[in-house]
Amino acid sequence: MAGARRCGRGQALAWGADVLGGPVRGGLPRGGLDAAAVSAPPLVAVVGPTGTGKSDLGLALAAELGGEVINADAMQLYRGLDIGTAKLTPAEQAGVPHHLLDVLDVTEVASVAAYQRAAREVVERLRAAGRTPVLVGGSGLYVQAVVDELEFPGTDPGLRAALQAELDGSGPQALHARLAEVDPAAAAVVLPTNGRRIVRALEVIALTGRPFPARLPTGGAPRYDAVLLGLDRDTAELDVRLARRVARMFAAGLVDETRGLLGHGLRDGLTASRALGYQQVVAALDGAGDLASAATDTVRATRRFVRRQRSWFRRDPRIRWLDGAAPDLFDRAVAALPAQVGS
Repeated sequence: MAGARRCGRGQALAWGADVLGGPVRGGLPRGGLDAAAVSAPPLVAVVGPTGTGKSDLGLALAAELGGEVINADAMQLYRGLDIGTAKLTPAEQAGVPHHLLDVLDVTEVASVAAYQRAAREVVERLRAAGRTPVLVGGSGLYVQAVVDELEFPGTDPGLRAALQAELDGSGPQALHARLAEVDPAAAAVVLPTNGRRIVRALEVIALTGRPFPARLPTGGAPRYDAVLLGLDRDTAELDVRLARRVARMFAAGLVDETRGLLGHGLRDGLTASRALGYQQVVAALDGAGDLASAATDTVRATRRFVRRQRSWFRRDPRIRWLDGAAPDLFDRAVAALPAQVGS
């Protein structure tokens, strides 16, 4: 487990083209690669619930395979969300390049479509350079957007702003009633209280003229010959680890980090403001309980999140599951890889 982190280490990356413009360590040989002579390494993904040890295993595999890590944790995309997301410090990264960390301000909305474009470009650059991309994280849809052929409808900032203004003025119930008129099937799945999802549904319907795919995707054609390793632990053991992890985060300065982020607009961030730990601390700072209760609430919310992560990842039969508590975890992970990985 990565443990608690300090903030203020942002890598000053920009979301979009600037994220993808940096050189891949090792680079391309002069004259490029001979496609007939070089077989691009497959993508290795380390996935599973929070607190199981994915960051450490992913780092070790990348170092062993001569690869680089690509973040697949939606909240680690944000600059300044360090302690509460257990983001590896530069020192802990041990010289292994990490991509797609600290690429968003807390006021920006994380988009799985934008993430998909950025992550795939990094994957393809690494593979072209003969380096193994190691995708690490527990955000299920973000992982699937990289390893499978999924398409996401575009967005229209003007239309989104108009719908958001209507949501702010009339509330989610009114917009949900409109969704029920134009797409009853989507309205039956999207909760009447989920304003953000309702806005997205109405936006997609207006842009495409087609029903909104309200249910999360169940799969698509695989890309990159991806090898998926799943990490989990016994539920009782993981519950204890999560409680200790949250205690370390609060001791390491999560409250002060949150206070600092409030000055950068954390309350206004539709995505970042919901990050585990930060959401609970903000509520306490706003008078809805004390910090001890915030810590308890964070543990409880994290355990609920773990159950959702398990439900997501366990439906994928391609994942090779490993016990995160195994003393020979690294050896088991390497043994689970095809022979050509890292060769």
